[in-house]
Amino acid sequence: MSDDHVYLSLAEGHDDGSDARWAFGTGFEDPLHGVDTAVPESVDAAGLAAQCLALGDDALVLAQRLAEWITLAPELEEEVALANIGLDLLGQARLLYARCGQADGTSRTEDAYAYFRDADDFRNVRLVELPNGDFAFSVLRLLVFACWRLAHFTELATSPDPVLAAIAAKGVNELAYHRQYAAEWVVRLGDGTEESHARMLTALESQAPYWEELFAAEDVRDAVRADLRQVLDAAGLPVPHTAPLPGDGRDGEHTEYLAPLLAELQSVARAHPEATW
Repeated sequence: MSDDHVYLSLAEGHDDGSDARWAFGTGFEDPLHGVDTAVPESVDAAGLAAQCLALGDDALVLAQRLAEWITLAPELEEEVALANIGLDLLGQARLLYARCGQADGTSRTEDAYAYFRDADDFRNVRLVELPNGDFAFSVLRLLVFACWRLAHFTELATSPDPVLAAIAAKGVNELAYHRQYAAEWVVRLGDGTEESHARMLTALESQAPYWEELFAAEDVRDAVRADLRQVLDAAGLPVPHTAPLPGDGRDGEHTEYLAPLLAELQSVARAHPEATW
């Protein structure tokens, strides 16, 4: 099975009258249409579902934060770039939710995971749900997230589950661009004016305690920290050393910022749960 096979289905429409849809009422086909979604006997289905759910939640929530920059980014070019990165993450979330619905045996759709769960049911890391702050905060967060997710997806590209492996392999290409884009801005701001440098320092101080949730996995910790150190050194910024905050988003423990974000994201779908157009 090729990873392109999985992703090509994102662009396929359908004329069969079915009610499958994504992004509420859009009528797109099942993202894993035509792919053998049986969980291999060697794979723990519950563990696979939990992993896909957490990674899907990370992507969905950060995509929503990035969408908030539309009309607010400092330049039109950056607005387009951030929007496209958000769309990449939405595509990843869609496939991961679809795989979760197959693995957990519920056959739930992507809409069900995205729009009809409350904040306590989400398993994203807390870093992605924090408000955008200024541009320095957002590009630094994107850098950290992209470095971590790229390292993690590189590992998952050899997953014993062929569907997750295909999703990860395709996502690696997207995440490499996300990391490059964010790194260029972190260096530009960190090594820029006195004001931009100060803003980067403030962003580091405020979000670094949330990074520890990402670094919990020992298999990617060293690679992620090496990537971050390289960028921060080039930006003239210190590598922060902070203690992790109590709680864990992976266990459904979130900041006060997630519920309002989801309320906005889910409002139309919950008001009109069966609507299509």
